[in-house]
Amino acid sequence: MKKFKDLPFTEELQKALTDLNFTELTETQKRVVPEMLEKRDVMVCAETGSGKTAAYSVPLVQEIFTNESAMGLILAPTRELAHQIADFVRLLLVHRPDIRVTSLVGGADMRKQIKALKRDPKVIVATPGRLIDHLKRKNVSLQRVSHLVLDEGDRMLDMGFSPQLDDICKYLPKERLSSLFTATLSGKVKKLAESYLQKPKEIMLSPSSLPVETITQKAIQVKFKEKDDRVVDELNQRQGSVIVFTKTKNRTDILTKLLRSYGFAVDSIHGGKSQGQRNKAIANFRKGKSRILCATDIAARGLDVPHVEHVINYDLPMMNEDYVHRIGRTARNGAEGEALSFVMPEENGQWKQLVRKYKIPGVELKGGQGDNRKSGSERKRTFRKKKKSSSEEGSASSFKPRSKKKKTKFSGKKTTQKKSSSRSNAKPGTGGSKSFSKKKRRPRV
Repeated sequence: MKKFKDLPFTEELQKALTDLNFTELTETQKRVVPEMLEKRDVMVCAETGSGKTAAYSVPLVQEIFTNESAMGLILAPTRELAHQIADFVRLLLVHRPDIRVTSLVGGADMRKQIKALKRDPKVIVATPGRLIDHLKRKNVSLQRVSHLVLDEGDRMLDMGFSPQLDDICKYLPKERLSSLFTATLSGKVKKLAESYLQKPKEIMLSPSSLPVETITQKAIQVKFKEKDDRVVDELNQRQGSVIVFTKTKNRTDILTKLLRSYGFAVDSIHGGKSQGQRNKAIANFRKGKSRILCATDIAARGLDVPHVEHVINYDLPMMNEDYVHRIGRTARNGAEGEALSFVMPEENGQWKQLVRKYKIPGVELKGGQGDNRKSGSERKRTFRKKKKSSSEEGSASSFKPRSKKKKTKFSGKKTTQKKSSSRSNAKPGTGGSKSFSKKKRRPRV
């Protein structure tokens, strides 16, 4: 079985798959789809971009087509992933407009979601927090759910959704089909699977969660202060769409502003943006209106934009596991892509861990020499507002040494020593007159 047409799907589903140009199954789909059609619980560990969404969505839609009482619940860790899954399921249902799909995510209008729930959707795609809100308000019933899907199970644990998942399961019927999909499999994820799945079939397509082979991985050594110039150079040398990953929301905003000042078409996405801003940024990136998307790790999971050709790790991820998810935004569905990582000298140890853990082939650090300064102090100097004098920056060399008082011989009379005028004697930059001038600097990220 290598092609979708060989599977026992309904005519409406086969037409939808043809419309989407889905002909051959990926390796993940070959292993997962038959098990789910046989109504077995599955726990799947597969690399990013291997077709996991279709692997569980297609059997779910087939069940809904053949069973009028069937209902699906898909849980995802982020709003963007939930919207993306819902859009894909709608494409599978295009020839059955009577069957509705609803997405329930935070940051969206609750009243619109309540209205959509009253229309009796057959598939609900939700983030755990917003679904809990609706359950507590009794806006939705999950008693008819026949199929539960937990997508990006490892990410749900990272984001602390485990207590909310426990609460949601209290509203679900015990007799149901359940599946868990993840790109990284750890002891915690297995424990999660045991809690919500019944004797699941383990399908380990990528046990060590290695990046796909079609991604060319590179790394260069840069000092923190060199990153701005280097990312501009790298973007100028590349054609096609690029996602640039940073560690923090603040750094994402500053980098976006910097790149716009150089004339790049760029948008940004992070947790501090409203849902409308996030949707607009992703839509512009998908349509090609923005060639560059600056993002935190919120975009590292589930964001499926087929035409992403490059990923640049402006900052290495805080968690090593996110490295695979970041670079997995390129080389989707068998395409080729390139991933470049900026590594500061003090991050050499972390980079070596990544090379060993993910068996990154033939990647050696290239670039400048080591910088002995710690990254923490560099970030402090970059992100704090400019101070008026070097003495106010708190550096060890900026404090004015205490002046020594002249010794006076006791002559039986009280003597007083005149205080020297700090205005006339103080050296520039040591707490005296503000004699220095500010230099305009380009904003750093």
